[in-house]
Amino acid sequence: MKVRALILLGVLGLFLVFMVLNWPTIMAPTTLNLGITEVNAPLGLVMLGMIALLTALFLIFIVYLQTSVLFEARRHAKELQTNRELADKAEASRFTELRQFMDAEIQKQAVIQAESKSDLLTKLDGLSVDIHHAIDVSGNSLSAYIGELEDRLESKFPAIK
Repeated sequence: MKVRALILLGVLGLFLVFMVLNWPTIMAPTTLNLGITEVNAPLGLVMLGMIALLTALFLIFIVYLQTSVLFEARRHAKELQTNRELADKAEASRFTELRQFMDAEIQKQAVIQAESKSDLLTKLDGLSVDIHHAIDVSGNSLSAYIGELEDRLESKFPAIK
């Protein structure tokens, strides 16, 4: 049990003990002025009835407030759920758009890479042809130089052969 409920029960118990101890005084008849007329009734009992009526009114008011708060909380929860669903849908839509964008960019990069690869292979083929030509020219030049040296050596030293 909560502390507030225990305190309320304690106060109610003390009130009941007070009423039992003073019951003869509460029930003593007195002349009461109601503004228009005068009535003989026990003042304590009238006051006790008024307190009971006020307590009942306050309990009805508390139940009304609790009910309205619960309805508001339920309405807010529904609105929150609706907004959460909208946000989830928007987020899913953004992810779909991002995926489509990324796919398009990947395809563009693949095309660019393929073009670059073909350009590079073409250039490498051209360089390979140029290198082979240069090697052939260098080989021919070297053979010519060696042949010229042999001719010079043979002309200067004919007996070495």
